[in-house]
Amino acid sequence: MLFKLIKVRSYEIGLCFRDGEFQGLLPAGRHWVFDPLLKQRVDVVSQREPWLVHDQLDVIVKSGVLADRAAVLDLKDHQRALVWIEGRFSQILPPGLYAYWTGFKEVRVEVVDAREPRFTHADFKAIVRSPRAAQVLDICAVARAHAGVVFVDGEYVETVAPGHYAWWRAGADAKLVEVDLREQSLDVAGQEIMTADKVTLRMNALVNYRVADPLRAVTASDGAGQLLYREVQLALRALVGARELDAILADKDAVAAEFAEQVRERAGEVGLEVVSAGVRDIILPGDMKDLLNRVTEARKAAEANLIVRREETAAMRSQANTARLLADNPTLMRLRELEVLERVATSGKLNVVLGEKGLADRVVNLL
Repeated sequence: MLFKLIKVRSYEIGLCFRDGEFQGLLPAGRHWVFDPLLKQRVDVVSQREPWLVHDQLDVIVKSGVLADRAAVLDLKDHQRALVWIEGRFSQILPPGLYAYWTGFKEVRVEVVDAREPRFTHADFKAIVRSPRAAQVLDICAVARAHAGVVFVDGEYVETVAPGHYAWWRAGADAKLVEVDLREQSLDVAGQEIMTADKVTLRMNALVNYRVADPLRAVTASDGAGQLLYREVQLALRALVGARELDAILADKDAVAAEFAEQVRERAGEVGLEVVSAGVRDIILPGDMKDLLNRVTEARKAAEANLIVRREETAAMRSQANTARLLADNPTLMRLRELEVLERVATSGKLNVVLGEKGLADRVVNLL
């Protein structure tokens, strides 16, 4: 019991302690340790796992025994370390004291400054996909056809394109707001509005828009889409409330054009671009529909009657002109009679009945 055997394999190393104080390293081999009072302790650690984790790491580092055996990192609050083992990315280290054995595996360490909020690196994709990356990085993704508006400590920094981005945790307060740049439709339906002549209409409007200025769309209001919806409602009420029903129905294109102009101007103030806007439906109350149908029916009947009378007048005027022309030209009258007789003769059998004296002579002379 005075001696105890310590076996250290070729890929291991022993950490020797006496009364809790670090004494040094024990190389690979078989070692007999004289310890009659049981004050000796040897912690055998494997170098196949390069990261040396020990509760007395600070004492071991200060002894200087790791100078040519391990990479020692003492990271300050503004520093982070990127660790590669055997050419493969391993992890990101937050502030603290670390040691990596370098004798058994290839270890490469890169210390970076975390005072620059945004993290960029040539091996960015491999780094952010590592298991512990989320512990020290805020990782954000901007989808296709979107834009990301970046704020650091509440101040605008930049607008980024689709892709993956990362910012250091426990540093500056970074925030990315994703904005959809695709064309969107805003359907404003069932708006009951009273006209200037006290007729209640129900209107449906449709607005197609997209984000033209992501920063303004994020900062000008708490929700650009909701603000545009409210502006469409107000524009409809302002346009319809200032017009009578007949004016609205008579010139719907002018109402739609003015509506689109008002909406486009207000949308531009919050970073939106209106692609198209218009009034889709104008729905009248049931009794107003019946009344307008009767008015339309009466108007069409009057128009039809006017057309008939106009045609009758034109026909009578033509007949009067013909009669006047025939009265002034007896020869023309005779030719007209011959044409009539010719049509009668060609269309059927002609029977001539002579019942008056002298009529035969006149017919012969006519023929």
